[in-house]
Amino acid sequence: MSNNSDAIVIGAGIIGVSTALALTRAGLKVLVIDRGSIASGTTSAGEGNILVSDKEPSAELTLALRSRDGWFELADEIGGGFELEAKGGVVVARTDGGVNGLRRLTADQRSAGVIAQDVGGAELRTLEPHLSHAVLSGAFYPQDAQCQPMLATAKMAQVIRTRGGRFISGATVTAILSTAGRVRGIETSQGSFNAPIVINAGGTWAGEIAAMAGSYLPIAPRRGFILVSAPTPQLIFHKVYDADYVANVASGEAALATSAVVEGTQSGNILIGASRERVGFDREIDFKVLRILARQAIELFPILSTISLLRAYRGFRPYAPDHLPIIGQDPLIEGLWHNAGHEGAGIGLAPASAELIVDGIMERTSFMDHSTFSPARFTVESKS
Repeated sequence: MSNNSDAIVIGAGIIGVSTALALTRAGLKVLVIDRGSIASGTTSAGEGNILVSDKEPSAELTLALRSRDGWFELADEIGGGFELEAKGGVVVARTDGGVNGLRRLTADQRSAGVIAQDVGGAELRTLEPHLSHAVLSGAFYPQDAQCQPMLATAKMAQVIRTRGGRFISGATVTAILSTAGRVRGIETSQGSFNAPIVINAGGTWAGEIAAMAGSYLPIAPRRGFILVSAPTPQLIFHKVYDADYVANVASGEAALATSAVVEGTQSGNILIGASRERVGFDREIDFKVLRILARQAIELFPILSTISLLRAYRGFRPYAPDHLPIIGQDPLIEGLWHNAGHEGAGIGLAPASAELIVDGIMERTSFMDHSTFSPARFTVESKS
C-alpha cells in the first residue's frame, strides 16, 4: 500500500469526511486518518441540525445558506439514506421582550435572504398542536433541515472509497512533517504518510494538531447534553426552540447555559437539548443538567411529561473564542489547511466549509469571501 496521497485529511467526522468528498470531486487522491473510527467523535453526539434560523446576518449566515443548499445537492449526488429532511424550524418567544427581539431578528434575516415568517399563537399551534399556550408568538423557518449525521458521514465515506479514497482508523497523529515552511505529510502511530496538502479537521483536538506544526488555534471543548425519548407517535413536527437559544450559542461564558430545543426524528425518538458549558473533557453525566433540560422541554410541550426517556448522551463542541469556524490555509505552514471550530454548527455547515477549503486549494473563485474565517486571525502572540 502506497503511503503517498494528493491530500491527507486528519479527522473522520462530518467536517473531515465532507472535505475528503469535495477533494475527490476535484480529482485528488485522498487519505483520511482518525485516531478513532468514522464519526466517532463530536459527530456521533450531534442532533443533525442544518440551521439558518439561529444566525444573524453575517459571513456565517452566508456560509449556512450555501451549506443548507449543499446538503440537498449532496443527497442528489450520493443518494439518500441519511434521513435528510427539510422539516423547518419554529422559534418561540414567551415574553414581550422575547417577541420584540425575535421580530427584529427575523426582519434582519429576511434582508439577508432567509425565509422567516412571523407567526402568532394560533398559527404556532397549527404548526405544533401540542405547543404550550404560554407561548405568545414565534417565527417559522422553512429552510431549516435535519439529517442523521452518523449515517451521512458513513454514506459519504462509502462514496469516497468508490472514488479511490482510503481511510485509516486507530491512527494517532504524532507530528506534522514540513520542510522550509511547506507541509510534506504526517507521522502517526501507524507510520508516516506523505502528501503536499494536509487538512486539519480534528474537531475539538484541532488546536493540538495545529500546535504540532508550530501554529496556533484557540479551540476548546464545550460540553453539551441531549436527552432521547423512547419512540413515540409523532408529537413534534419541526425543530422547536426558545428564542434565547440564539443568545446561548453566541455567549462566551464558561458557565452552564441551557435553553429548550425539542425535535422529532424519523425513527420516532424525540431529541431534547440544549446545554453548553466549558468544563474541559469532563465526560461525567450531570443529572442536574438533564433535569433542567427535561423541565424546559415540558414547559414548551406539556405532553412530554407523559413520555419515557430512553437515554442521554453528551458531546464536546469545538469552540473558538469568536464563535466562528476556522477555515483556510495556515498562515505559517504552506499546504496545511484548517477546517475546524464550528462548535455546534458543524453538521449544518459541513458542505459549504468543505467547498471553501477545496476552492482555496484549487485556487478557484468561491461563492463568498471567507477571510472572516481565516486561521490568520489568531496568532501565536495571542496565546495566553
